[in-house]
Amino acid sequence: MNDISLIDLKQLRVFKALLKERNVTRAAAQMGLTQQAVSAQLSKLRDTFQDHLFLRSAQGIIPTPLAEQLEPRVNAVFESLAALAPPDRFDPAEVQTTFAISATDYAVAVILPRLMAKVRAQAPGLKLIIRDFESDRLYPLLTSGDLDLALTFPAFVPNNCQTKWLFSEHHICVTRSDSPLQNRQLSIGDIADLPQIIVSPTRANLIGSADDWFASKGYSRNIVMSVPSFSAAPACIASTDCIAFLPSRILPNPLVRPILLDDSPPCFDVIAAWHPRSSRDPLHKWILSLLQQAFPAQESTKL
Repeated sequence: MNDISLIDLKQLRVFKALLKERNVTRAAAQMGLTQQAVSAQLSKLRDTFQDHLFLRSAQGIIPTPLAEQLEPRVNAVFESLAALAPPDRFDPAEVQTTFAISATDYAVAVILPRLMAKVRAQAPGLKLIIRDFESDRLYPLLTSGDLDLALTFPAFVPNNCQTKWLFSEHHICVTRSDSPLQNRQLSIGDIADLPQIIVSPTRANLIGSADDWFASKGYSRNIVMSVPSFSAAPACIASTDCIAFLPSRILPNPLVRPILLDDSPPCFDVIAAWHPRSSRDPLHKWILSLLQQAFPAQESTKL
């Protein structure tokens, strides 16, 4: 056999058509070619393989033993090429599978209701599995496929994840509903020494997200309690003299009232995170598009 690199796909398509039709005229018609063009490609194949490949018969043509040996290999070539082709059009209405999402209780309260409403309307066969957010295990869970997506904040996501910005959020300083501090105009200096509760959904410590803001103003915080969930904070505030900085989208809450500050901590981002290998998955891309629809950019600018 001569150099295999001389074979091109057009020749292999002619080979497949001849095997199927066992007739040069029909093979040419199937491919939209002239008989002369089919014969020319067959001649090149014969030169390459140094074999007739097809012999004339009373019914048309028959493959030689070598052609019969080549048939499964040529079919495998076209199967491999088909695997490289773009996937068929994605139809969410036909989806019958599960999708696992890791989320803080903030994301469960703020993001998932909008996402689930869109999923139920467009993909009733898709079932969402919501898991507690575990920052230390996030990448291993994404890598193993036990998790498809995480809804969280940038500080909790490792650098080897892909991310998508969903919206910007900001903190509101709150106190209990009957506190004399409610609706009063105060400065950071006025509140720095007040007992404060922080929410730390991933790490059991007394380090809060607004610490750097206080430090930049020359103050340290009087943090007296850390809770693992945003939903737990209002009840703890309501029964104490403590204040807290809570994300605006989980407010209002009947247990707390805002303190009017003359300055506020910087806004922070809320993101989706996933393993890079999922970036081309049609279902994954569709879920991300739903999240983008659920939180249009102009909505975030109003915060």
